[in-house]
Amino acid sequence: MAELRTEEEQIQAIKDWWKRNGSSLLIGIAAALAIVFGWQAWQNHQAQQRTEAANQFANLLNAFSNQADETSGETVAFVAKTLREDYTDSAYAVYGNLILARQQLMDEADAEAAIESLNWALEKAGENKALALVVRNRLARAQFSAGQYDEAISTIDAAGSADAFDAIYSELRGDILLAQGNREGAREAYLAAREKSQQGRSGVLELKLADLGVGEDA
Repeated sequence: MAELRTEEEQIQAIKDWWKRNGSSLLIGIAAALAIVFGWQAWQNHQAQQRTEAANQFANLLNAFSNQADETSGETVAFVAKTLREDYTDSAYAVYGNLILARQQLMDEADAEAAIESLNWALEKAGENKALALVVRNRLARAQFSAGQYDEAISTIDAAGSADAFDAIYSELRGDILLAQGNREGAREAYLAAREKSQQGRSGVLELKLADLGVGEDA
């Protein structure tokens, strides 16, 4: 009988504990399950968004490659806009606007539109330094094409240490300074590009230096 009372007391103790804590325990379990399933749903949504963005980018590439299609330009512009609006945080949106800017420069000769597209892409590149350097290079060249020389120089300067792009930026700086009539500044920039080049001497760069009276032994 003592053992029975002990078991009964244990059962009663469990019942009493459940009355006091059962609802809180259920709420905790429900909250934990909601977090788990909510996280999984968010992950699935993110994966779906990436897939959809990749598909849109593939459509943009196909349109850009098919120059025989008279509507390809409109398609590129439409898909790039879709990527900007619906997948704004995706790298595909940045890539899409790089291609749009190239089309705006090459086919439409619209440097102002290209600058707008590239400024957006640069902002969205964020902390992706390698991607930002690519976008910044394109932006500075578009500004150069538009005659925005000071803005182009500022775009280059804002890159700071550009690693593998140092030589590219230095040569572009030289082109801009030369267009401004600053031959000495252009000469210094071209020499810096030669020094920083990781690919050996460039024939085009050497021609630019030769035009400024600088020999290959300088």
